[in-house]
Parts: sequence; structure tokens; C-alpha cells
Amino acid sequence: MEMKTVCVFCGSRPGSRPEFLAAATALGAELARRRLTLIYGGASVGLMGALADAALAEGGRAVGVLPVSLQQRELGHPGLHELHLVNSMHERKALMAKRADAFIAMPGGFGTFDELFEIITWGQLGLHTKPIGLLDVGGYFQPLVAMVRRGVEDGFIPEAHAQPFAVSASVGELLERLQAGPTMQATEKWIRRTEET
Repeated sequence: MEMKTVCVFCGSRPGSRPEFLAAATALGAELARRRLTLIYGGASVGLMGALADAALAEGGRAVGVLPVSLQQRELGHPGLHELHLVNSMHERKALMAKRADAFIAMPGGFGTFDELFEIITWGQLGLHTKPIGLLDVGGYFQPLVAMVRRGVEDGFIPEAHAQPFAVSASVGELLERLQAGPTMQATEKWIRRTEET
């Protein structure tokens, strides 16, 4: 499937290091240059705001999905081509997933982790085959990569799913990897039952 839209999960805070904002700006601009529509959480603050601002500044298209409760706090980005207001975080994630051809996680907090792990889980269950990437700014995701590896070693994650995402610190390299196709191997049996003898 041709990649036309990319959903980006990232922080609603800027983080404590300048390279986080720089990476969000670089990713937004590169999406626009490649004529890839940005799908994201719709906010005007933090990395989310910087990402959308950069895409729009380069003439790109940006689509936001925001719960009504957050829009009431005036967090919605006013310059987007589309801003979809939904009733819950569940609806937000479902609509972003539906609109996206690929997913990128940038540094962020619990919300970003939640979005990333849900989309990985959906891939493991065979609900989608869309590629997933981590923009590993300053090694931010290395502990997560190690945690997934530990899950494999301790028997909770199949070896086929040991790295369900592409990982790169380079925006261009990561987008090239996602355009190459799915990052998670398909497997018919991801739960192995222990037979009693």
C-alpha cells in the first residue's frame, strides 16, 4: 500500500532537551516535503504543536484528532486543514489509526506510550499491517527497545515480534524504512499453549 498519511504520536510537552523540539520540527517539515499528510493528536502545544507548525509552514497538510475535553481547554491547533473533535481518547486513537498508513512515535509521556503500545498490539493481533517507527531522539527509546527484548527473553513476546518497529534517529532514514513496508512479521500463532501430559 502506498504511504500517503503518517500518524505521529508525541508529547504535548516540549521535553527538557532542545533536540526534542528540533526533531519535531524536522519531522513535520520532511512530511510536508514528501507530500505526506500528518495525522496527529490535534494540539497546539509541546512537540505536537511544533510538529504541526513545521508541516504547515512547509505547505504540508495536517489533520488533528482531539477529544472535546481538551478542546475546551483551548489546546486545539487553529491552523489545521481538519480538526476532528471526538468524545474520548479511545475514539481519538481509533480515528487516527484509521486515517494513517504508517505510525511514528516520538519522545513523549504516558499518552505517547499508550498510543504506541496499542498500535503494536493491534498489529500483533493481525488487525493491521501498517509499518511502525520510533524516532529515537537522543536515545530516548533505547530503554523501551531493551524492555521489549526482555519480554522476548522471558517468554512473553514471540521472537517474531522482538522488534515490531523500525528505529532511527534520522527522520529521512526512518521514513524510508516505513515506506518499504510493514515492520512487524505476520505470525499465525502468537500464543503457544503448554500441553499437559
